[in-house]
Amino acid sequence: MAILNIMTNPDFLHKKSKPVTEYDARLHMLLDDMRETMVSANGIGIAAPQVGVLWRACLVTDAGEIIEMINPEIIASKKPSPGEEMCMSVSDESIEIIRHQRITVRAQDRRGNTFERNLRDMGAIVAQHEIDHLNGVLITDYEEDIQWD
Repeated sequence: MAILNIMTNPDFLHKKSKPVTEYDARLHMLLDDMRETMVSANGIGIAAPQVGVLWRACLVTDAGEIIEMINPEIIASKKPSPGEEMCMSVSDESIEIIRHQRITVRAQDRRGNTFERNLRDMGAIVAQHEIDHLNGVLITDYEEDIQWD
């Protein structure tokens, strides 16, 4: 396993990722390297674009468990609430974002098996953050949505 460089180039990070269609050794190595990179950076989530790969793959920590999600999609959500978020690919800036506190995600595992997972609270927020990365959305893109007094 290797620790990969975290991308910070917004032009690259704003690109949409392509669906994963091959569940092979290259994907497994990427997932293993992403895990190593996330853990070494004390992160709680990471998406493939953050390590320079435009594939729809991410890792999300939920209640201490690291979940690999390939081609994830949110199929249900509720309880929107504002909260502060940070990102390894963006400076130490935190941004207030409204996220759903409960979501259901449908994804594939590293072998291509489809699963659904109910996430709540921090796990739900991390999943939404990482899926944003797969769609080319950064937390800084939410700044213009803030209503200033």
